[in-house]
Amino acid sequence: MIVDEAKELEHCTQVASGPEGLATIRKPGTAAALWERSPLSRFQTWIDALPPEQLPRERIILRPEAVCDALIEVARSCGTPECPERNMLIEDASALAAIFADVMDCAYLQLRLDVIQTNACRKFHIDAVTARLICTYRGTGTQYGLSTSGKDPETVLTAPTGAPLVLRGTRWPENPPSGLLHRSPPIAGTGETRLLLVLDPVEDPEKERGPAYIP
Repeated sequence: MIVDEAKELEHCTQVASGPEGLATIRKPGTAAALWERSPLSRFQTWIDALPPEQLPRERIILRPEAVCDALIEVARSCGTPECPERNMLIEDASALAAIFADVMDCAYLQLRLDVIQTNACRKFHIDAVTARLICTYRGTGTQYGLSTSGKDPETVLTAPTGAPLVLRGTRWPENPPSGLLHRSPPIAGTGETRLLLVLDPVEDPEKERGPAYIP
């Protein structure tokens, strides 16, 4: 049973060594697309050492081409030290926004930078979106697996830190759903701090509520 589940998980997850691999989320039968990459060691050392209160955090709707300027302001307001590594973070998040917007053919994105120090979304679930890109810049990556029984997956994979993962949501126009679920790893009590970039396509920014909006 576990062997069959692992094979099915491998079958519906596309793993690539370059950014073009994220577009495979559009292939029939694909539930997840992972760009398998490793962050530069000096960048990872820097971001892992930052005090949590200096990590950038925000929730905003904007055009992909506005992400870079917006994140510069976010980093300044959060007290993220100005240095080459901060520029790497901003440039990488901006590039992922452009790639994901092209894959999803959308003019606007909702961008979230979340700083997580407890158990957030620790239950396996599917997001109520068309698709979502998640990249963990600091801490343990997103966990995912297959289950159609309503129980937690028996085979669970963890996205590497720094590796962008695109997951189909409940609004993806394909039936039946694959049964691929994901969660944030439970970290309560460990002292771990995670920094996540989350990108969602937005069809009509005027109808969205809550986050700020940059035209």
